[in-house]
Amino acid sequence: MERFNISDDTICAVSTAPGMGAIAIIRLSGPKAIAITDTIFTSIKEGKKLAQAKSHTANFGTIRSNSGEIVDEVVATLFRGPHSFTGEDSVEISCHGSQYIQQEILKLLLANGCRMATHGEFTQRAFANGRMDLSQAEAIADLIASQNSASHRLAMNQMRGGFSKELTLLRDRLLTFTSLVELELDFSDHEELEFADRSELKALAEEISAKIGKLKDSFSTGNAIKNGIPVSIIGETNAGKSTLLNYLLKEEKAIVSNIHGTTRDVIEDTITLKGLLFRFIDTAGLRETTDEIENLGIERSYKMMDKASIVLWVIDATQPLHHLDEMAKSIMEHTEGKKLIIVFNKHDLVDDSVCHALSEYYKEMGDHQIFISAKNNENTEELESLLLKVAEIPAIGDNDVMVTNMRHYEALQNAYTAIERVKEGLSLNIPGDLLSQDIRECLHYLGEITGTITTDEVLGNIFKHFCIGK
Repeated sequence: MERFNISDDTICAVSTAPGMGAIAIIRLSGPKAIAITDTIFTSIKEGKKLAQAKSHTANFGTIRSNSGEIVDEVVATLFRGPHSFTGEDSVEISCHGSQYIQQEILKLLLANGCRMATHGEFTQRAFANGRMDLSQAEAIADLIASQNSASHRLAMNQMRGGFSKELTLLRDRLLTFTSLVELELDFSDHEELEFADRSELKALAEEISAKIGKLKDSFSTGNAIKNGIPVSIIGETNAGKSTLLNYLLKEEKAIVSNIHGTTRDVIEDTITLKGLLFRFIDTAGLRETTDEIENLGIERSYKMMDKASIVLWVIDATQPLHHLDEMAKSIMEHTEGKKLIIVFNKHDLVDDSVCHALSEYYKEMGDHQIFISAKNNENTEELESLLLKVAEIPAIGDNDVMVTNMRHYEALQNAYTAIERVKEGLSLNIPGDLLSQDIRECLHYLGEITGTITTDEVLGNIFKHFCIGK
């Protein structure tokens, strides 16, 4: 595996979020991490230096300024390379969470030979030193950003190498066959020699194509788990959309008023249901209006509907049966290919005969129907259960692999195209050199995911999105 040069500098940074707790951690990594810490750290055991301590030990002591004044009492945890996160000598200083204390310790470290780490530089060093591959490194950022149990589990599975193992198995089998195909080319003068059995290669290509296709197709679900399932709440003015949103969010997020056109812009927020993140979008009420600002809000409503995977169409059950016919045409155009739930609101104000008539009239339009009273919280829990059912997100097991990263998806898409060409080439019995080229292209794109094949530009683009200290 190609490894990229990393500097011989010793880096340092605060690795905990500012103001988030009573304790903060300052991390150092590099060839002088232990020696530099020793210049400012005094162990509680008189005369003992970190340089004399064993790896993976916590050492209590004080940090002193150049004048000898105590800055803080700390715990310095020592990790000797290569058995550390970065693969280098590392020290983690646990100090009190005061911003002043953190800055004073950093200033001392910088004055004694450290430099500040850049975004994601600790993780990049771990990748460069072979402690993890690139997909595992990216999973660290996903793990930090996870907002629910499902996205946490997917990130944890990837960080532990589940995705990498799948790709490594695919690459190893492809490498074996491309080696045999290329060996044939070296003996091209002997046409009777065939090192790579074509029928076996065809079976392998079919198998690999199916596996890459399955990974590629998992992206839509994986992306929804990672970023939240977008749900658009639409309907006419005063149908009860804002009241429903406030119930779902369990807070007064949207203004509720009897005045038409109160919601003029898009309101977004998220909730977690049974470990899944839902991203709700309350939009401006749909109606005919001459108000320029309100019309802009209505235009945005349709645009946000296009981005949603689930649409909640809230209908005022007290209104006449046919009054939404014109609006229904526009709504149906924007919900094609999406899960549409028709929510009849104000159920408490109508009788069963009206409910039956509404259900029959709209039964061909939506995937599901439900009658609620958002104001009285009637059937709102049933609506939450319906959302979970409609989302169709499978339970995530400890070893499940699912693609959540756009970069990985694009690489898999390219790898899939290449392996499909291999299948076609085998069917047409094309020469080995052309087969080999397509196999190597598939290998190339799989290698882009794990970092076997990559560039400094790609690495820089990935790690610049990390937090400093990670």
